[in-house]
Amino acid sequence: MSIEVAKLANDWPQFQKQFTDLVDNLQSWISRTFGVRRRDQLEYMNDTLKKSISTGTAILEKTLTSVGYVLMLTGFTFLFTLFFLLYRTHILKFLVASFTETHHKTVFEIVENIQFMVKKYLVGLFLQMIIVTILSFIAYTVIGVKYNFMLAILTGILNILPYIGIFTALLIGALITFATSGISHVLFIVIAIVVIHAIDGNIIMPRVVGSKVKINSLIVIIGLVVGEMLWGIAGMFLTIPVLAILKIIFDRVEGLQSWGFLMGEDDEVPVFKSTFDKYFYTKKAKVDKIIADSDNETQE
Repeated sequence: MSIEVAKLANDWPQFQKQFTDLVDNLQSWISRTFGVRRRDQLEYMNDTLKKSISTGTAILEKTLTSVGYVLMLTGFTFLFTLFFLLYRTHILKFLVASFTETHHKTVFEIVENIQFMVKKYLVGLFLQMIIVTILSFIAYTVIGVKYNFMLAILTGILNILPYIGIFTALLIGALITFATSGISHVLFIVIAIVVIHAIDGNIIMPRVVGSKVKINSLIVIIGLVVGEMLWGIAGMFLTIPVLAILKIIFDRVEGLQSWGFLMGEDDEVPVFKSTFDKYFYTKKAKVDKIIADSDNETQE
């Protein structure tokens, strides 16, 4: 990975030349199509660049602040994980002691289901990442992309983020491919990523990860937005396991089953199951009677 990153840095002049040629061709097209001279285009770009200098300074300041924040957050995350593991039994005793004795069995059941779900989810997520990385590496190698190994790993890691990750991987892969191979290979990259995403969404995800966490797409999208607003990128990574934990709790706490039904993909509401059964059985009986009457009329 580090070798390919070093090669990418060495090829930076080639990237600049490729994008310079693209801008030059774009200017020529604008000049021929709209009659805007190159000199006027350059003056407009220079004016825009001067106005952007102050903005760029502010962006650089925010970037440095963000890097420091990420480093601090990484350190606190390590300490949080360490102490959470050290005091996990203490926390479990606190959870049990917070409820009456009649609810102890439910608390233990919820904790055991959460432990089982998180372990299976992490294993499934890791397997999904490996499979997507392998598929991406094969696709990039067949197409002839220069940095196939680096882009394959990047695609596998970013694919963990639902919906957004694969689009980001596609954008990065297309830009690097355009800078190193040209526009013809970019189309093949787009097709390959779309096919891999379709395989992942319809085969890999349901069989490897989806069986462990059953959350419907609407709740996932809402969770991604809320998670990003609260914790940024880290919140987007944590969205699905947090939602799955909430669903386990809702499904097993009396009075909250309807929220578990809203978050999942089940067709039955536990609280009102008997009412729905009665409704559907009545409808089914009416339909069966209509079909029987129709068959009798046909025979007559």
